Amino acid sequence: MIVLENVSKTFAVKQGKIDALKNVSLEVKKGEIFGVIGYSGAGKSTLIRCVNLLEKPTEGTVTVNGLKLTELSPGKLRESRRKIGMIFQGFNLLKTATVYDNIAIPLRLTGLSKKQVDERVSKYLNIVGLAEKQHSYPSELSGGQKQRVAIARALSHEPEVLLSDEATSALDPDTTEAILDLLLKINRELGITILLITHEMHVIQRICDKVAVMENGRVIEEGKTAQIFSAPQQETTRKFVNSLFSHKIPENVFDHLKETGHVFTLSFFGISSEQPALALVSKNFDIFPNILSGSITQLKEEPFGQLLVHLQGEDEEIKKAVDFLKKQGVHVEGVSEHDFTNQ
Repeated sequence: MIVLENVSKTFAVKQGKIDALKNVSLEVKKGEIFGVIGYSGAGKSTLIRCVNLLEKPTEGTVTVNGLKLTELSPGKLRESRRKIGMIFQGFNLLKTATVYDNIAIPLRLTGLSKKQVDERVSKYLNIVGLAEKQHSYPSELSGGQKQRVAIARALSHEPEVLLSDEATSALDPDTTEAILDLLLKINRELGITILLITHEMHVIQRICDKVAVMENGRVIEEGKTAQIFSAPQQETTRKFVNSLFSHKIPENVFDHLKETGHVFTLSFFGISSEQPALALVSKNFDIFPNILSGSITQLKEEPFGQLLVHLQGEDEEIKKAVDFLKKQGVHVEGVSEHDFTNQ
């Protein structure tokens, strides 16, 4: 559905140039919700704006639904963009227009009849749950309601792809949850492919099938959400995953624990989260497990959990216990004092 091949973007500035994207390749399949996460300056916003060519790549190709956008004429590009909806952090609503007109005006510009415009405005305001607000102005709406209007406006062109540029960043936690539920509904009921960028791991956790992690203009890690959560390979990815959990213990306590064993992070998801693996460790090996902290959260389709445990015992028995846990589908990673000082 969306294919980026070796996409680079360089901006010219007074000091020289900025390489915002460096040889990025991604593929988003039809019907997926694909998330791109990274800290400020990672290149996320430039990446998503290259998908509909609001920013033209310096190098590389962008293909959406079989069309190479980077090779289209300006007229053909404008036409193809109608099938690519986009929602923004700042809503971008016309302050002097009603909710109805914020959705209707762009539709009129495409040449639709009054009847078609009325039908689409009504349909998509119902989908986002704001049918009763069609005569209201943006100043009379909450932040969440404004974002729903922006989503209805994007959907009214009946796109095949929806791009989300930090759509929940300006919203409070409860409103964020409601907007994420709405995006899930749109994906499932309308079959629209969604590509979103965010700096919040919670957004990835809640709705994304796959995720790519960006740093310094490059994709440093990519895969299914469950895979990335259970076994992150890069330090930046680990920080994002750990942001959902709190595994801090006092330095003096950690020093004491090291004297009698080792501290590990145990990550598990899916069916392995339902198995009493840690209980079996104490039964099968000369080991005394001590759970220091832990939590279970729900990914889009399955549970994901993480425990910080101290395994007390001899090194040989601890090694056997760790091997056993891995065979049970638990991702085991040793913890050092450095890990606590950087969380």
